[in-house]
This record gives sequence, structure tokens and C-alpha cells, in this order.
Amino acid sequence: MKKRRLHTNQLTPDRNLAYKFILLMGIISLLGDIVYEGARSISGPYLAFLGAGASIIGIVGGIGEFVGYALRLVFGYFADKTKAYWTLTIIGYGLLLSIPLLAFSNSWQIAAFLLIMERMGKAIRSPARDAILSHATKQVGRGWGFGIHEALDQIGAIIGPLIFSAVFLLNSQYKTGFGILIIPVVILLMLLFFARSKVPSPQKLEVSIESDKQINSYDNKNKWSKTFWLYTFFTLLSVMGFVQYPIIAYHLNVNSIISNVWIPIFYAIAMGIDGITALIIGRTYDNIGLKTLLIIPIATLVIPFFAFSYSKIFILFSIIIWGIVMGIHETIMRAAIADLIPLERRGTAYGIFNTVYGLSMFIGGTSIGFLYEISLSYVVTFVVIIEIISLIFLYSLIRNVNQRANA
Repeated sequence: MKKRRLHTNQLTPDRNLAYKFILLMGIISLLGDIVYEGARSISGPYLAFLGAGASIIGIVGGIGEFVGYALRLVFGYFADKTKAYWTLTIIGYGLLLSIPLLAFSNSWQIAAFLLIMERMGKAIRSPARDAILSHATKQVGRGWGFGIHEALDQIGAIIGPLIFSAVFLLNSQYKTGFGILIIPVVILLMLLFFARSKVPSPQKLEVSIESDKQINSYDNKNKWSKTFWLYTFFTLLSVMGFVQYPIIAYHLNVNSIISNVWIPIFYAIAMGIDGITALIIGRTYDNIGLKTLLIIPIATLVIPFFAFSYSKIFILFSIIIWGIVMGIHETIMRAAIADLIPLERRGTAYGIFNTVYGLSMFIGGTSIGFLYEISLSYVVTFVVIIEIISLIFLYSLIRNVNQRANA
């Protein structure tokens, strides 16, 4: 049975409230990205400024990403058990205060601790926030709702690094840049409390409609069925072959292909493409469903062929493709979870998804970095093989969903 769509001109009170709520949560994420993407864009050089070596910087970054993803499973499960979605979201965003505190750090150890605490905040808030957001997207379309949120989110991801660029152009120091970031943190927390006061129970926006059957991998006898695990393995593999930006930036730097000034600008371009893609792909997902995910492995296996070239045009093309893939990761991969899992277990589902995503990024990043030092041909081979296998899981997923829909 096909999913019943809400017409875009059907402006019910709940739908109108959902749109406003999604926009408000998007602005909150925008402010959050200004803070942590701004900090992440220069965290490596800042730790080096405080005396850390390359190995320490790598370890701090690795621990931060592991904490930021692995603990989402714990906090997602905790959110479902306690129903404290707003509390966890507020605590998680509150830990963004660790970034302005970097202005007062006088050793790399303190700075490293604060950076890891920010990642801890990401782990605490992400499953709860996505579960909250998923209720509102039910009213406007999963893909479109998450697309709007991601587009706003990426505006912040562009602004954050540019704040530090402006600070350095004005001959100011790191501490000035970190100090400025207290402003978006304070505004963010004020808006977060306002959002909670306006929509204290977001789950009420998700109306149960008998004729609106989810893709739904869940049933009472089997908490996580075959459809969900096919999606999980597809996520694991497709993300594993995704070449991460730090490796691309390393290639550009060590081979002197472009100057260091342009490396963050290329990243900002990718973030802009990410935001535009989120809106387009979100609407596409609402129209054709999981088939939209086919773009991920196909586009991902193209990236290393161009990203590791020595042509600026080819590399810029790879950055555009990279931004497109990132936009799909952050939009319809999250939207699909909301369609696959009922609201009672959605926090746990987002926790599982994010943990798998982070584990895949860790394995893939480590593998590609190791293979890069041996031969670029090994990197290309690894990515192509992994993405082809992920396509097999995606084909099985789509076939399984179609069978359930026609049953």
C-alpha cells in the first residue's frame, strides 16, 4: 500500500505549527554549526599552537569522533526509556559552551578536553533532537522536513569557518574567535527554551492514520526486523567508502595543489552544496522513497577518481560531488529512519544509526588513510568494491520493502 501524502496546500493547524517548529529547530542547528564547525575548522592548528604534535591532534580528533557517535546509541536508548527528549537536547546543546571556553585554555590538554566535551554534547542531543524533529516532519513530508533542517544547518557550517577567516584577516588571535562564539551559543539556548515552551510534546504532531502505513520494519514480535538491518548494513558499507574531507585536504596540502587559504574555502563550497542538495533530495525522497538512496553509492565511488588527481578543476568537481553525498547522508538517511521505525523506539533507532555511521566513518577513514600511503590505486579499488557491495544490500532493502508493501 502506498503511503498517503499530505498535500502541500493543506495548511492544517498542526501542519502550520510543524513548519514553524522545523524552521525554529533549523535556526537552532544553524547557530550550533556556527559554533562547532567554526571550532573544528581550526582545532588542529589551535592544538598545534598550544604545543600538540600531529599524533596528539589525530588522537584527539579520533577520540572526539568516536565519543560523538558511539555514545549516541546509549543516549538514544536512554531517551526512549525516559522520554526526556527535550532534557537531553538542552543538555547536549548546553555543552557547546565548552567551545567559547577554549579562549581561556592555556594548554593543549585543556583544549583537547573541551573539544571532546563538545563532541559528547553532540552524542547526547542528536538522537533526542532527531526523534523530536521526526514528529514534525510527519506533517510536511519526512524528506522535505529534514531537508529544510539540513539546509539551515549548513548555513551555519559555512558561517562558522568564515568567522575565523575574518578574525585572522583582522590580525586577531584564536582566543578572539573563540570568544565571539559565546554570542551564538547564548542565542541558541534562548531559542531552544522558546521552542520547548511552544511545542512541549512534539510527538503529538505525529498523527496516526490507519491508511498511512509506514515502510515500517517493526512488528510486535520482532523489535528490529530484516528491513531495518538491511538498511543498517547499507549505511555501514556506503559510508565506509566515503572519502572524508581531512584526507582530501591532506592530499591538497602535501602535494601543494592549492594554497592553505583555499582549503577551508573548498570546504565552505561543499557545505553550500550540501545545503542545496538537502532541499532537492528531501523533496525527491518524499516522491519516490528509498530509491533515492541509489545516488549515495554511485556518487561516492566517483569521488576518489577526481579528489586525488592533481587538477584543480577535477578536485573542485569532486568537492561538489562530496557536498552532494554529504547532503544526502544528513537528510534522507535520517528521514528513512523515521519511516522505518515507529515513534516509541525512534530514539534508540537513531542511536543505532548514528553509532553505525560513526563506526563506519572511523573504519573507512582509517582504511583509506592507510591505503593512501601505499597507493592511490588501492584507495580507488577499496572504495569501488565497498560501494558495489553496498548496492547489493540496497537492492535487497528496496525489494524487501516492496514485498511488504504489496503483502
